[in-house]
Amino acid sequence: MGLNLEYCIAEQSKETYYEALHRNSQGWHEGRHDLQPWLEYFLGTLIAAYKEFESRVGTIASAKGAKRELVRNAIAHFLPRFTIGELARVCKGISRRTLVRALEDLRQEGKVRCLGRGPDAQWEGVG
Repeated sequence: MGLNLEYCIAEQSKETYYEALHRNSQGWHEGRHDLQPWLEYFLGTLIAAYKEFESRVGTIASAKGAKRELVRNAIAHFLPRFTIGELARVCKGISRRTLVRALEDLRQEGKVRCLGRGPDAQWEGVG
């Protein structure tokens, strides 16, 4: 999969690549060449690859219940106690509302319990 993605991006941008390479090599023999055109091409290709990767990962992670599963996995790796704030730092990109829902599901299943109230309340795993 990785080679196909790399090939696809390189193939789609080959004209831009050759143009950047040509502009980059002007004045080469006089020591006045400019790396900027090639660097801009390279960074643009890198951004395109990242966006493609991000779109593919987004489709994988968007399956129903995937975010809650990520929350469950994060909780499993915490020390016995944690706060929602600590959980939010580990689960970047997951809304606080989703975190609270996942915790509520786990509480109803008897897997966690809350030891206080408010944003600094401690939670702990049960059993």
